[in-house]
Amino acid sequence: MEHSREELLICALARLLDGCRNIAVGTASPIPGSAALLVQALSGGAARASILGSALHNPFNDGGPELFDRAGQGRVDAFFLGGGQIDGEGNINLVGTGPYPGSDTRFPGSFGSAYLYFTVPRVILFREEHSRRSLVDRVDFVSAPGASPPGVHRPGGPFALVTSLCVFVYERGNRKFRLDGLLPGVVGMELLHVVPGRYHVVQGAAVDHVPADPDRAYDGQEDGVGVLECDADRVVVDLVPDAGVLLGNGGEEPGGRRGHEVPVHQDVLVPEHDVVGGERRSV
Repeated sequence: MEHSREELLICALARLLDGCRNIAVGTASPIPGSAALLVQALSGGAARASILGSALHNPFNDGGPELFDRAGQGRVDAFFLGGGQIDGEGNINLVGTGPYPGSDTRFPGSFGSAYLYFTVPRVILFREEHSRRSLVDRVDFVSAPGASPPGVHRPGGPFALVTSLCVFVYERGNRKFRLDGLLPGVVGMELLHVVPGRYHVVQGAAVDHVPADPDRAYDGQEDGVGVLECDADRVVVDLVPDAGVLLGNGGEEPGGRRGHEVPVHQDVLVPEHDVVGGERRSV
């Protein structure tokens, strides 16, 4: 069975959520949101996906502030963050490139990323663009550090990094990412040319991340979502019940099967090829 790149990414992210009970997802994050809903659907009630801005999957009465309160109380097991730049030590940059404050390119801003990075035990970084522009030796600005000095109370931190090519896991003891698996169709030697030295890559050590049971994972799941097409102006999704709300359509026609056009945020000026699956906010 052929799988789209988005489906493979959803499965890779869902694997990383194994054992999590409370999974939080930010707004305009269709692929992480789909992974969270997939885990919820397959967990038999053990896992719950909370998606900011969703009409059906948002338990927060006060949005972001309530999410921060729950994270500080240890009631959020997993969250997703992106970064315009991510380095091998797990530092992320959501401010801009070049010396601050005269950044050459501006990103959306740090918002509460540092707080969540310190309080959520399993923070999964998701950055579809896999290049030396996004994965760098050292970020130009540290919005949130991957590691902290000894003695700093920090229950949270990076757990993994997923890109369009592969999955890295974070080794806290070594303060670096280690290659854990390649997505199908990716050649290991090809990957070596676009990974900075601070990322730990052992040739031949990676395995493919393939859906173990795609029929069970996607067919008949009421919260499933399949991304059919995307470009710089819209994301078109094939809706099954309740799925469209994670992309911001307010839950209209939740039982529909036709494609809906969902606007992509246009607040960050980046090349069109950076917008895949509606993840412009993570750039």
